[in-house]
Amino acid sequence: MTDVRIVDLPDVAIACRESGPPDGPPLVLLHALGERASDWDGVLPALAPGHRAYALDLRGHGDSGRAAVYSLEAMRDDVLAVLDALGLDRVDLVGHSMGGAVGYLLAQARPERIGRLVLEEIPPPFPRPASAVPDAPQEPVDFDWAVVRPLKAQVDTPDPAWREGLRRITAPTLVVAGGPTSHVSQERIADLAALIPDCRTVTIDAGHLVHAARPAEYVAAVAPFLAV
Repeated sequence: MTDVRIVDLPDVAIACRESGPPDGPPLVLLHALGERASDWDGVLPALAPGHRAYALDLRGHGDSGRAAVYSLEAMRDDVLAVLDALGLDRVDLVGHSMGGAVGYLLAQARPERIGRLVLEEIPPPFPRPASAVPDAPQEPVDFDWAVVRPLKAQVDTPDPAWREGLRRITAPTLVVAGGPTSHVSQERIADLAALIPDCRTVTIDAGHLVHAARPAEYVAAVAPFLAV
C-alpha cells in the first residue's frame, strides 16, 4: 500500500509517496527532470522490499508545489528538510539523472545522513558546452517548465566545489550506467565513480532510463547492494 503525504516547507510543498514496512530502514528515491515519484513504481516492490520507501516529487514536479526558485541546491535542501520533518536521521538514497545530482550534493554536504547511495545515469559536475533551451511544449507536461533553464545552466556550468565535494562522500556508492545507447557519456560516468571514495559501477545496456527500460536487470544489480 502506498500513502501520499504533503510536507509543507517554508517556500514549497513537497509530495512524498510512502510504501513498505513502517519499521523498515528508510530509503529515499529521487526522480529525473520531468518525471515524478511514481516513476519508481515499476521497480520499487522488488528493489527494496524490506525498506520503508519515501519517493519524493522534487520541487516543480508532480504533486509538489511550483516555486519561485529552482536549483539543485534548493532541491537538496528540500530533501534534507523533508528528512527532518519525517524524523529520518539516516537514509539510503537512490537518484536517477537530476535526482542523482541532488543525491550526491546531499551526500557530500551531510555525509552522516546517507547510509548507501545509488546514482543512476548521472555524470560528474564537469563543465560542458551550452546548448539552447527548448521552448515549452504545446501539450501539457507534468512539471513546471520553468525548472529547465536554471537547472540546465547549472549542469552546463557547475559549481567547481561540487566536484571536490564528491571526495567527501562516505556512503558506499553504486553507480548505474546505461551503456553505449545512453546520451550521457559513459566515460564521464566512470569519472564520477573514480571521484567517490567507496564506489563501484555496474553497466546495464538500457540507455538513459535504466530502471524503466530494464527493470529486472536493474533490480538484480541494485537490490543486493541495498540489502547489505
